[in-house]
Amino acid sequence: MAVRHQLIRSTPEAVWEVLADGSRYADWVVATSHTRPKGSDWPQVGASIEYTVRLGPWKAKGETTVRLSERPRVLELEADSGPLGTARIAIEIRPWGEHTLVIVDEHPLRGLGGALHNSAVDAMLQLRHRSMLARLAKVVENSPRRQAGLPS
Repeated sequence: MAVRHQLIRSTPEAVWEVLADGSRYADWVVATSHTRPKGSDWPQVGASIEYTVRLGPWKAKGETTVRLSERPRVLELEADSGPLGTARIAIEIRPWGEHTLVIVDEHPLRGLGGALHNSAVDAMLQLRHRSMLARLAKVVENSPRRQAGLPS
């Protein structure tokens, strides 16, 4: 099971603001670039984002679809990585005093990733989540609103 958490020094609303901005997806999701919306408005259920996934010299197209969206507490996504399969990514946003605790829970669903899911895959996901949550914290904590001293 690949569950990881990060304390972000900002409000749940500020964290949601970043998660709800589909144009910022590549700012915090590791190995993605060139994001573009597909379909309805992100993060409404059924909305999707297409992007390029880069792992070293390898690159492929990816798509993530919103499966559950409960502002500002829960965002559940299904990431489709083509031949690697799909994964469920649940992001929970909890108030934590003056800050926010973000919990990410990711599990392979279908395809090669689901068939080969084991503790080694979970260890790799943990490393990816550590980086992804650190990036999310940096994006939220360094937002222009926060830098200007406005409520985040």
